[in-house]
Amino acid sequence: MSLEFQSLCKNYGSNTALNNFSATLDNGIYALLGPNGAGKSTLINILAGLIPATSGSITYDGEDTLKMGERFRSLLGFMPQYPGFYPDFTAKQLMLYIAQLKGLKKSKAKAECEKLLGEVNLTDKKDKRIKSFSGGMKQRLGLAQALIGEPAILILDEPTAGLDPKERVRFRNLISRLSSQMTVIFCTHIVSDIETIANEVLLLKSGELIGKGAVSELTAALEGKVWEITLSDTETESFIAQHPTSSLVNRNGRPCIRCISEVKPHEAAVLCEPYLEDLYMHTFGDENDKI
Repeated sequence: MSLEFQSLCKNYGSNTALNNFSATLDNGIYALLGPNGAGKSTLINILAGLIPATSGSITYDGEDTLKMGERFRSLLGFMPQYPGFYPDFTAKQLMLYIAQLKGLKKSKAKAECEKLLGEVNLTDKKDKRIKSFSGGMKQRLGLAQALIGEPAILILDEPTAGLDPKERVRFRNLISRLSSQMTVIFCTHIVSDIETIANEVLLLKSGELIGKGAVSELTAALEGKVWEITLSDTETESFIAQHPTSSLVNRNGRPCIRCISEVKPHEAAVLCEPYLEDLYMHTFGDENDKI
């Protein structure tokens, strides 16, 4: 099954949130990567039917999703950026409620909800009221409810917010395992969440798709241009002012700079393998400066 976006646009008056977006997605993990305001949430909200597109269309296996209506919505699993839950529900009650809304039979719903709560490490919290949950627990519950009914398309909007490092790894492993059976659309600006698991990355900037491909394909554009250099504290400030920098860390008590340059930027600079974070900063650095 194939999900195809065709010249999708969304305007709010004179403001263009999404401009002529076209892409074809099959089973696998597709990461929408870009800064705040890039159009990521607009795209997935159109896909989920929460807002209408100004123009363009979305088809699933060649059929217009708007004409499919309820049939298409039944294929979706959606985890919004800020899941809104009934605070007095327990986790188990919420899961069974969502299962009922999705039309699952009671016998299947109970077993599936128990399984999914286990997948997100909430089995021991299933009878606790959601209002007592931490932000990370609510995120995990949001993922579990999105997976009810074995959706063909799973939409994840900034899903790892509030998760500790261990839970982030658990989350990535679960999504990676499920991706052979569904199309996963992972909307994020956190590079580390998708660098190792995304089949393809779609780069969005100011509402436009400016790049699409595997991580290795996209980072190849920076081959021979990413350098690491360790300088003194006094040299670091002037160097950063003159060169695009993707990271600055303290290594053995001295600043270690990772920068992007067509030519060797300093006699002490050493070439290194480009990462997705380098590409992100190279592509969106000016956008981040505006936030």
